[in-house]
Amino acid sequence: MYQIGDKVVHPMHGAGVIDSVVQRKVSGKMQDYYLLKLSAGSMMVMIPTDNTEEIGMRPVVSGKEAVALLGAMEHIEVDMTQNWNRRYRENMVRLKSGDLLEVARVIKGLMLRDDQRGLSNGERKMLHMAKQILISELVLAQSLPYETVEKRVDQVLCH
Repeated sequence: MYQIGDKVVHPMHGAGVIDSVVQRKVSGKMQDYYLLKLSAGSMMVMIPTDNTEEIGMRPVVSGKEAVALLGAMEHIEVDMTQNWNRRYRENMVRLKSGDLLEVARVIKGLMLRDDQRGLSNGERKMLHMAKQILISELVLAQSLPYETVEKRVDQVLCH
């Protein structure tokens, strides 16, 4: 069970801080929800308290883990299939895994593809979402401004 003020990550929305726990009636059933205030923007996400594990919610990595991750990201190998449909599905599985190295792999692969051939609208949205997921967690882990972390990620993944 998480507490108000805990820094957590939702695999498809990114990192945020638990703002409160509220009760809502959904489909005729009262249920407790975490209200997660995302670090990127001012969006709030309601997450049922009893299926956080199922969703893949987890604590934000430590500052030390974030530094190690940035170092490891430089050496990520990307192998993207040419079939856009399969590539999209594979990337979605990587994003849903909640593994930051896999999220970075998606970003690097899509950035390379964008340089070589350009991206479809769907892949452009996926690239934006993946960057937000990764950067939002690194911002909370390292207590740095979004722009600073974004520049560092771009430097690491674009070389």
